[in-house]
Amino acid sequence: MTWWGFSVAETALALIPARAGSKRLPNKNLLPVAGQPLIAWTIVAALDSGCFDRVVVSTDSAELAEVARAAGAEVPFLRPEALASDTACSMDVIFHALDQLASAGDLPALTALLQPTSPLRNAGDIRAAFARLQETGGDSVVSVSEVEHSPLWSNTLSADGSLAAFLRPEVLGKRSQELPQYYRLNGAIYLARTRVLQARGSFFGPGSFASVMPAERSIDIDHRTDLLLADILLREACGA
Repeated sequence: MTWWGFSVAETALALIPARAGSKRLPNKNLLPVAGQPLIAWTIVAALDSGCFDRVVVSTDSAELAEVARAAGAEVPFLRPEALASDTACSMDVIFHALDQLASAGDLPALTALLQPTSPLRNAGDIRAAFARLQETGGDSVVSVSEVEHSPLWSNTLSADGSLAAFLRPEVLGKRSQELPQYYRLNGAIYLARTRVLQARGSFFGPGSFASVMPAERSIDIDHRTDLLLADILLREACGA
């Protein structure tokens, strides 16, 4: 397998989880965004990156499976109902997929979780995560982006709404440029060595590193406003 810029012997899987249900945005993964179903943007980015031996969608929906296959992904199994609820754990979904692949004799050395709710993540972002894994020699890489406003400007409010102790003394009087830069998980890319992921049950821990993505490609579709903004940005990026 050849990753962008370097060759390796390790096999890599892109796993895209896409259940049918969604309370805030019904059928979210099938909603049109810049002329394509939402899930298609992630499938195309994974395929275009050249980083993966297989791009697999885990879904409980026959309709989603059909759309995923049309976009170029594999759907070798359907997810059981127990893993398709609002309370289903992402790691359980990953382990189910890995078990299905292992039973067919195809357990990958590297596993990437690419959530379809991050449609602006592109092939270059995926390649950057793989390059980061190689250069650090780590066990996992997770994408992050800069926060728009420093959390040091934030606090809880008391019952009466008083701001008397809202900011810490060391923050008072400081300009935003003088505060340290904070980052947030953006949900776009989770990449790990499969054996470590199976043993740890998490993408985080010793040997985990960040891959920084720009804020404009870090939108996570959760509400209708996110969908509308993603549509505008993707149409602009595609010159539509």
